[in-house]
Amino acid sequence: MDFRIHGLDVTEFRPLFALSDAELARRQIVRMRADRQPGDPCRVSLRDAEPGDAVLLLNYEHLPVASPYRSRHAIYVRQDATGAALAVNEVPSMLRLRLLSVRAFDAAGMMRAADVVAGTALEAAIADMLADGSAEYLHIHNAKHGCYAARVVRA
Repeated sequence: MDFRIHGLDVTEFRPLFALSDAELARRQIVRMRADRQPGDPCRVSLRDAEPGDAVLLLNYEHLPVASPYRSRHAIYVRQDATGAALAVNEVPSMLRLRLLSVRAFDAAGMMRAADVVAGTALEAAIADMLADGSAEYLHIHNAKHGCYAARVVRA
């Protein structure tokens, strides 16, 4: 089954980089410099930040649904990030390198399936979950830290 992986929209985060560290702190956002590779996975570009890249670490509501699964967690966004433009069935290396939790949600925001897979096995997990007609979309999370990584929809 064909799929497309989506990162977050950069326009939501771009204004944050103009704020002072004090203004960011009032919003519980931390400005950092990436210090390892891989390490700080950008949820906009779907690439790991390079050492020295400016990133923001912030709390983000990735599942704003009216269900018990409504959820938010910490994410990284690179200062110079541009939106990921992935081809159909393309899996970015940022996901390939990690142990992932894949979760299927229906149109009402209810979880229908979940699994933990190596990033190298992501396509099979996506195909299995999207084969269920009740799955409207999938969320991918980094299994070890629990943070949101990307959204998957049928292509």
